Amino acid sequence: MTDSDTTGESGFTSRVVHADRRGKIEHGSIHKPVHTAVTYAYDDARDLAAVFQGKQAGYTYGRQVNPTVTALQDKITIMEHGIATAAFATGMAAIGTTLFSLLRRGDHIISSAFLFGNTNSLLNTFAAQGIEVSFVDATDAALVAAAIQPNTRLVFVETIANPRTQVADLVGIGDLCEQHQLIFCVDNTMTTPYLFQPRSVKASLVVNSLTKYIGGHGNALGGAVTDTGNFDWSNFDNIYDTYKAGPASHWGITQIKKKGLRDFGATLGPEAAHHLSVGSETLALRMERACTTSMTLTEYLSQHPRVKQVYYPGLTDHPQSDRAAALFRHPGAIFSVELVDGVDCFDFINKLDLVICASNLGDTRSLAIPVAHSIFHEMGPERRASMGIADSLVRFSIGIEEPEDLLNDFEQALA
Repeated sequence: MTDSDTTGESGFTSRVVHADRRGKIEHGSIHKPVHTAVTYAYDDARDLAAVFQGKQAGYTYGRQVNPTVTALQDKITIMEHGIATAAFATGMAAIGTTLFSLLRRGDHIISSAFLFGNTNSLLNTFAAQGIEVSFVDATDAALVAAAIQPNTRLVFVETIANPRTQVADLVGIGDLCEQHQLIFCVDNTMTTPYLFQPRSVKASLVVNSLTKYIGGHGNALGGAVTDTGNFDWSNFDNIYDTYKAGPASHWGITQIKKKGLRDFGATLGPEAAHHLSVGSETLALRMERACTTSMTLTEYLSQHPRVKQVYYPGLTDHPQSDRAAALFRHPGAIFSVELVDGVDCFDFINKLDLVICASNLGDTRSLAIPVAHSIFHEMGPERRASMGIADSLVRFSIGIEEPEDLLNDFEQALA
């Protein structure tokens, strides 16, 4: 996690904080400026043509490229120890565009069954368009192996599932994907590249919702996909000949940018990119506080008589606690609480004062949401039951407030 680069910085935060100025920004600025132009002029028409054809570096049109966005992409690549990153307007745009770019009708995806609601909806939409999807319990690589078919192209998992916090068998699935030459796509949003780098478990592509912890302040939407360099794109049949110029290691991310970002136009704006880039500089500091506080709160709640169950990978009774301890720097800053019968989840949330009732996560502020009645409502009771989502389940995203203040807030709300 602390490999140094050519500049000499070895620590995670040092590398991120100084990433912009290492690019030799004009006027000695330490932040990449916000470039709002969507049009880029060339004195020589041949240079414009060469940039369009990928023969030389440069900028063509704001829907595809922007200097402020490029600076953010470079930061994410540094964080994930990857080879290249493509940024998008949202995390869902990153996932959807990546799958759209790399898969074709008749292909097969294996996905974790414990999946964020919008991602589940997206994969079902792909299934309706002729891309087969199998949902499996990704906490066991053997179940993923059993789902592999001749037309399987990609395995998609989240590091820590939202909201029940199941931890995927990342090592086992990584080995499996390497053996079968499958793309291993890992959503790292819940852990962030500070807590975990999927490249270490042979992930091919890493998705981050930049809206969440990386931006961290609830003031900008964004998403990214990073190529780790682990996958051999020269053996992947779905790469179009047009994008096979240059090193094979970049064919995948080039197709994602050209066939996906360019065609779909889910472009990250420069203002949002700037907010996300500046926010990312304090990622490690925020995660340290939020994760430590989460551990304190879950230990308290697990002993409370009005709480039936606490789901947090840092607790010893969590089914994958040993796995989380082995893989992650900390077990994350989200947890869910299932209340005992007779305690209304709405009344409980309404009594919280410091914790805000809201649908986001990864903010500097602590947030709570009644899961079954909101972000997972559309799935229906049968699908929720298969995921272990009870009607009384409340998900918490812990922020950077003082731990004792949050503890007092939970105490009074449960009193």
